[in-house]
Amino acid sequence: MKNTSTDATSEENIFTIDCKDIILREFIIDDLERFHSLTWQPEIHEYLPGWNVSKEQREDWFINYEIKENKQFLHAVSEGGDIDELGLRLGIILKESGEFIGWCRTGIKDELPPPNREIMYAISKDHRGKGYTTQAAQGIIKYLFGNTNVEVLSAIALLPNVPSNRVIQKCSLNFQSMIEINNESYNYYKLTKSEWEIKGSSLSK
Repeated sequence: MKNTSTDATSEENIFTIDCKDIILREFIIDDLERFHSLTWQPEIHEYLPGWNVSKEQREDWFINYEIKENKQFLHAVSEGGDIDELGLRLGIILKESGEFIGWCRTGIKDELPPPNREIMYAISKDHRGKGYTTQAAQGIIKYLFGNTNVEVLSAIALLPNVPSNRVIQKCSLNFQSMIEINNESYNYYKLTKSEWEIKGSSLSK
């Protein structure tokens, strides 16, 4: 990854992170239809159980919680970086076309041992195998460690989800153990800020 920017766009005040081939951008209302359709791709909800909710439920969460919490998160960063338990959800936008092709988020996952701030991601079946999710994960890791008070990040991936496990490993998160969540087996990974700073040269290329 290169040319990473953590500045909001000046014209629309929409927060973005500039990566090599993609842009991470805070959710906007116009993303709802595309986001909802992606959550219903079998290739996505196979590995993200419970994300394929009804359109009405998705709209309620999206407008009344997710977009609002994004603003609270970004305000906390502007006030010094203490994000507490706030979450951030970013769309993965393909630079070439401007298409919303997936999402990347960070938040507290109660099922993980503390400190338990998780990063996770999902991408359309039509854009896999091109390195976009790795760029997204590296982009949000760099942003969190560089702009917030986060000291430890976690990630999990279902055992059969080989591509997701590979992305996590490429981002230098360290395998901790296998864990059970809702009767599903996951690989559990962690990365500390100090480890990231040591490995940072490889994560930012």
